[in-house]
Amino acid sequence: MHIDWGSLGLVFVVALASVVVLTSLFSFGVVGLSQRESAREAGGSGTGPLAGAILCFVVCLAIVGYGIYLIVA
Repeated sequence: MHIDWGSLGLVFVVALASVVVLTSLFSFGVVGLSQRESAREAGGSGTGPLAGAILCFVVCLAIVGYGIYLIVA
């Protein structure tokens, strides 16, 4: 039995990077929603933080959808 350690290492690095990116994007989205609430309480519109949060969540959804596509296909 032969194990291709280079490929295994590459899979590990890509998985680790994906986890870091996805977690960061999701946390930025939650922070954006929190900033929107703070802006609305202060009398502002809060559309900037809301747009940023929606963008972060859409990118998260796209990454997860692509991962599911790769698994199924």
